[in-house]
Amino acid sequence: MDSGLADRDTVLSTQAPVTAPPAVATRRAAIDRLRSESFDILVVGGGITGAGVALDAAARGLRVAIVERVDFASGTSSKSSKLIHGGLRYLQQGDVALVYEALHERQRLLRNAPHLVRTLPFMIPIMTRDGVVSRKIARALGSALWMYDLTGGWRVGKLHRRLRAKTALAHMPTMHADKLSSAYLYFDAEADDARLTLALVQSAVARGAVAVNYCAVTNLRKDSSRVNGATVRTHEGDTFDVDARVVVNATGVWGDAMRRMDVGGDSVTIRPAKGIHITVPWELVQNDIAVVIPVPGDKRSLFVVPHMPNGDGTYRYTYVGTTDTDYQGSIDDPQCTSDDIDYCLRALNKAVSGSRSITRDDVVGTWAGLRPLVVSSDGEAVKGRTADLSRRHKVIVSDSGMVTITGGKLTTYRKMAEHTVDTALEQLRSSNIGPAPRARRCATKRLPLHGATSRDRDDHLVSRFGTQSKLVREMISRDASLGEPLISGLPFLRAEAVYAARHEFVVTLDDVLSRRVRGLLYDRNATAAAAQATARLIAPELGWDDARIAHELKCFADICAHEVAATRA
Repeated sequence: MDSGLADRDTVLSTQAPVTAPPAVATRRAAIDRLRSESFDILVVGGGITGAGVALDAAARGLRVAIVERVDFASGTSSKSSKLIHGGLRYLQQGDVALVYEALHERQRLLRNAPHLVRTLPFMIPIMTRDGVVSRKIARALGSALWMYDLTGGWRVGKLHRRLRAKTALAHMPTMHADKLSSAYLYFDAEADDARLTLALVQSAVARGAVAVNYCAVTNLRKDSSRVNGATVRTHEGDTFDVDARVVVNATGVWGDAMRRMDVGGDSVTIRPAKGIHITVPWELVQNDIAVVIPVPGDKRSLFVVPHMPNGDGTYRYTYVGTTDTDYQGSIDDPQCTSDDIDYCLRALNKAVSGSRSITRDDVVGTWAGLRPLVVSSDGEAVKGRTADLSRRHKVIVSDSGMVTITGGKLTTYRKMAEHTVDTALEQLRSSNIGPAPRARRCATKRLPLHGATSRDRDDHLVSRFGTQSKLVREMISRDASLGEPLISGLPFLRAEAVYAARHEFVVTLDDVLSRRVRGLLYDRNATAAAAQATARLIAPELGWDDARIAHELKCFADICAHEVAATRA
């Protein structure tokens, strides 16, 4: 995919129209600000963590810029399990403090982004070979769930409870009824990870931050051995320096590469762990709530999550994941492989009964992401299972003053950002480079995110755009064709693609089909079939000519083909 980026640079460096569309003009203005202004903090990395840092810093009144090498949330932050949760297994591992923190952050997200984050019930079936459940296992699980509630799970207003086998079976009728003894029901939350990241970026921009995606850091600037900015290269081919008093490295699994720009050598602070998910048609599973199933012969469990409700109690898809395995490949190209798919299907088929097994031919979408697990100072985290490693975050300050934030999890991004900005402020105040900024205290605990609304959350557009959904509806009222489906079989509308091109930092076709709408994750073939019509739909918004449209279509087709090839390897 890196070679694709190089090709894309060539296309984007061609002569642009004299009168640029508003979206293109907005991007140019952001790049001009990045080039000409001086910043208190330059955040490198546009995933959930970097976006959270940018918002926290901007909300404190600091001058902030955030740059991302590809698209916002294009890495791990669009390829998670999409769960906002405390992590029951972390409690079972004894990390009570992490669960306590995560459950508090879950509640803040439910309040601050109610259009994007919603409560999700989970069921843990208790399956036995002989129909008699082990009292020891049931008692231990019940105790863990009581601890989960007491640690903060109760804040959603519901406590866990035990379900009879008949009630549990109604939630997932494809389970083996003869092996089902009972189940536990508890509550967490879910969110579209990519749209949550985008909302953070938009919230930061609304508070004065400059945000530019497709803008890679090629070098760190130093003055008297202290980092004071970076050299960047935009997707359009421009290279220039960005002046910043503190640089924050929020690049996730790419964090060590960024640190090597600063300190050189073989700096190792991160151990990548791969998580994968597969999507299958819902009717093959028929679960109306999320279900946690064990992996036979393994200590891990998989989430089985229904997705895209039809409004009548049924869903369009169910996705299954994650394996959480050690990863040694290229961090630029994690893929869901044949072995990964077989791993998930074995567990799924073991849990469900049906007229036939669920096979690879039933898998309509896949995704894979890398989690940046922290390597301990004594190197012990390099060994053992990644599933057993802590999800705690760590803030590191180099001798040159660069601040690195690594580790953590999606749910705790806000706390990670608060810790990072606190550390960056300490660097600003001790740098002796100009006067210290008069920054306010962290203001994000009760800060509503872009589009936040508590009304009509079951409405498709509201659940994706919040208060901005009225703008999407106005577009449809002016052009009824924009109310038609964008991708066959999926709920996304043509207006959503146009709105994204106008207002949501879109640069490529993949930005729209993979992250602004989530077509590629849930139905690859249907999304590929809609690519040409989508490209032509958004072309006027982005100033694309026929050559650029053809290039975007080829790039997206290559992405789809690469995914398919990986699943067969």
